[in-house]
Amino acid sequence: MDKSSELMQELLLKASSTGASDIHLVANNYPIFRTMGKLEQYQPGGIIDSEHLMAMITSVMNQNQKEVFLRELELDFSLHVPGKARFRANAYFQKGTPAISLRYIPDKIPVISELGLPDICHSFTKLKQGFILVTGPTGSGKSTTLAAIIDEINSTRTDHVVTIEDPIEFVHENKKSIMSQRELGGDTKSWGNALKSVLREDPNVVYIGEMRDPDTMQAAMTVAETGHLVFATLHTNSAAQSIERIVDSFPENQQSQMVLQLSMVLEAVLSQRLIPTISGKRVVVTEIMVVTPAIRNNIREGKTFQIDNVIQTSGNLGMRLMENSLADLVNKNIIDRTTALEYAIRPSLLDKLLGGR
Repeated sequence: MDKSSELMQELLLKASSTGASDIHLVANNYPIFRTMGKLEQYQPGGIIDSEHLMAMITSVMNQNQKEVFLRELELDFSLHVPGKARFRANAYFQKGTPAISLRYIPDKIPVISELGLPDICHSFTKLKQGFILVTGPTGSGKSTTLAAIIDEINSTRTDHVVTIEDPIEFVHENKKSIMSQRELGGDTKSWGNALKSVLREDPNVVYIGEMRDPDTMQAAMTVAETGHLVFATLHTNSAAQSIERIVDSFPENQQSQMVLQLSMVLEAVLSQRLIPTISGKRVVVTEIMVVTPAIRNNIREGKTFQIDNVIQTSGNLGMRLMENSLADLVNKNIIDRTTALEYAIRPSLLDKLLGGR
């Protein structure tokens, strides 16, 4: 193993042993770890020049990946440190020099309770059909949440679960279910091809790693409409915003059809963030919308502005706004008020829930 490979392996092992969520390598800089949401230099790694960094990046690629990276100037892929962890990687160029960002993925798939997720997530694993969205910004733990939900399905149901990912993150072994995990580039040429063929693969459950465009969104809803349980992620901050994002992604002349289809298939939206605690760790905060007849009606009529009110008054059904979750954590002295307000979507509501203190 040459020095470039040795340093890359050192950084991967360091991240997996210290709890760093990400590694950033940029030419002519020290390696950077993101730990508890904060970026920190790893000075023992030394400043890495462009040539050395290119050797490090290509040391974790196969020949085909190297060719694609040099041709396309960017590449999503995953890599595995045996017995330690997997990493989701994005290699790219900036200012004419190579760079890479690596996201740590534990080898062990966590269970729902270990993640601090609400109990209603268990009910999602029992649904036979419908469309469930897990939303939040990059780095909010969406993939981990869905891995835990999929693992519970795998452990309790005799189904065929098909995942379409770019790249594969958590690796699921067959338990009670059959797991078919398809990676963009290696197992399928495109999202469109994978989604067109998925219905011919006799699935019960389909997980779509990310809904990136109107075609992916429409395909996901069609799979749900045909009697399957579909999970997908979206980069939005709240339930109402998620509905608006999907509808607004389509041309105006298609929106009425999409609104009707979405109102029929959507079962729940779980929005989440990871925020720093008083003790220096991170905790998940969630917003949960379960689709009731009232919410279906609001979606159909384009009254997404009323959805927050329905969520706020439906706590008995397991619903809650992000601010309810934040207020609970402040009251339990897990996070401070300043942090809660920083992450609130509706600061005035949070202020009211906290009694203005």
